[in-house]
Amino acid sequence: MPLGIIQGVNHTFQLLKTSVRVRFFIENKILKIVTVMKHKEIAVLSWGLLKRTYNEFDDDNGFKLSASLSYYTIFSLPPLLIIILSIFSFFFGREAVTGRFFGQINGMVGNEAAVQIQETIKNIELSDSVTFATILGGIMLLVGASGVFAEIQSSINSIWGLKAKPNKGIMKFVKNRLMSFSMIASVGFLLMVSLMVNTVMDIVNTRLLVYFPDTTVYIFYVFNILILFVTTTILFAIIFKTLPDVHIAWRDALIGSSFTSFFFMIGKFAIGFYLGSSTVATVYGAAGSVIIILIWVYYSAIILYFGAEFTKVYANAHGKKIIPNAYAVGIKVEVTEIKKKKTDVIPEDEK
Repeated sequence: MPLGIIQGVNHTFQLLKTSVRVRFFIENKILKIVTVMKHKEIAVLSWGLLKRTYNEFDDDNGFKLSASLSYYTIFSLPPLLIIILSIFSFFFGREAVTGRFFGQINGMVGNEAAVQIQETIKNIELSDSVTFATILGGIMLLVGASGVFAEIQSSINSIWGLKAKPNKGIMKFVKNRLMSFSMIASVGFLLMVSLMVNTVMDIVNTRLLVYFPDTTVYIFYVFNILILFVTTTILFAIIFKTLPDVHIAWRDALIGSSFTSFFFMIGKFAIGFYLGSSTVATVYGAAGSVIIILIWVYYSAIILYFGAEFTKVYANAHGKKIIPNAYAVGIKVEVTEIKKKKTDVIPEDEK
């Protein structure tokens, strides 16, 4: 083969290799630019969602609703805990459940508030004898415990722009109370599952400490965080899906509950650190324990209602719309209907 042809082929081959490299370089740069643009788009979209969520949260009086829930919780918390402890005790025994349960409360609100809650429950605990007073007391406990969920339902309805339809007061009241009772059962079930998982994790942790003494603590800590995140996400999803008088897609409810659970876990540690390092209990004296509970519930309620606001904003902007059910109507729709009725009653000569 002539030397010129060989050199031409080699030159062509080198050009092809160079073009491939140039093409790969260009494609790689384009991919990086597209990735950066996507990240910027996601960041801008996320910031827009958070900004709109906060603005609507402020417009819907979210801080006022959170303060209202903390007030209701003071009266509903003891009977709610009594019912949950009774459910736990049926499966695991009273002493074992009480110690572990109040250990969890101690980690959230501090020792003084946990002791105060424990003493309150002891003072109002039901007697073992079955009497008329006991049965009546049990009914009052259920009604009192359901009050906090009824308040959450009313507040989320307000945040999501809903109002009860007229002439459905009794049916809606019965439905709300039944829903609140089911929420108590759901909370009890989730806590029971969490308790069972923690018990299993304690056993596994004890076994692993023998073989991996240095890393087991960190693994156990990560698993506890994951269990807490999953449990709270499911709980918030149930709240968003069942308590308000709406039809909402499970996907939107789960996205909103994941958002709420993430900030709830961050807030849990932040609030616990604040209450543990502050002098609130000392400043308020005998009422310090009650004030600590109020503060903890208040900030937790802010996170819950902020998550509900985010769920509404996300569902209406990027998911399926939130639709009122048969017991509620959108406030804007109701205002439109009222204006229409007023127009209909105006005489023809005055129009």
